[in-house]
Amino acid sequence: MSHIAMTEPADAAERRARRTVVVYPNGTLEAPDLSSLVKARETMQKVDEVIVPPRDGHTFQVPKGHFFRIISIDGPQVGDLNLWNAHDLTERFFSGKTRALHATHVSIGDRLWSNLPSLRPMATITGDSLAWYGWDEDGGGLHDVIGTRCDPYTNRLLSGGDYHHCCHSNLTNALASSRGLSFAEAEPHVHDVLNVFMCTGFTRDTHQYFMKASPVRPGDYLEFFAEMDLLGGLSACPGGDCSASHSSDAAACYPLKVEIYRPDMALLNAWPFPERNAYRNPA
Repeated sequence: MSHIAMTEPADAAERRARRTVVVYPNGTLEAPDLSSLVKARETMQKVDEVIVPPRDGHTFQVPKGHFFRIISIDGPQVGDLNLWNAHDLTERFFSGKTRALHATHVSIGDRLWSNLPSLRPMATITGDSLAWYGWDEDGGGLHDVIGTRCDPYTNRLLSGGDYHHCCHSNLTNALASSRGLSFAEAEPHVHDVLNVFMCTGFTRDTHQYFMKASPVRPGDYLEFFAEMDLLGGLSACPGGDCSASHSSDAAACYPLKVEIYRPDMALLNAWPFPERNAYRNPA
């Protein structure tokens, strides 16, 4: 079957030349007071840690006003992060709106937003040891909110095979275990992720989502401030550093560590912890 021919209109160049408009100008979004968080983090002390094994997932809890770090240990490894309101699993991280409000890749000062109708910051990024990376010559950057998460359904669709250690499966099993749910009960709560340490972008010719070897090394970390009581879920992706493949046992994989820190809470007495979004439909 031949392709349907599309004739370029006479004003095609004019249409393509229209100016770009940022959908959500950052100037209208209230920025967090990072200087206050810097002072608070200077007093923080570690109160807990969780090790996420390779090709597996684990949950962790972070009280409001605490900090948490996702840390590379042993070898280069990326992770898929889910966040929930610890008291209400229906309020969860909204990667699409985070992407629209900030950018395709996030770092210090950016916030992870919750889904509608709450739409409020869940966590603020306060530290990033890989912030130096910026954008590489391929257009790749770190910590994206573009990709979904590797999952066994897409793997079956594309390969015809079954793989049970995809990040979707890892996150679902971790949530089910922590909340006493079945896999089927937990699965609808698992959502699109922050791809921690993952190096991604879009190809310039076909505009396809790509991944490449992450520059993460042992000791690197991404740090967050919890704007509410959080339940976190983290999967140590079966793709390892995502230099070649995912959803298989082919890649070298390593554990990830989550550390939780408590600051001097008195320093946060005036912090404007966000309420749920105030919009109410008149109907």
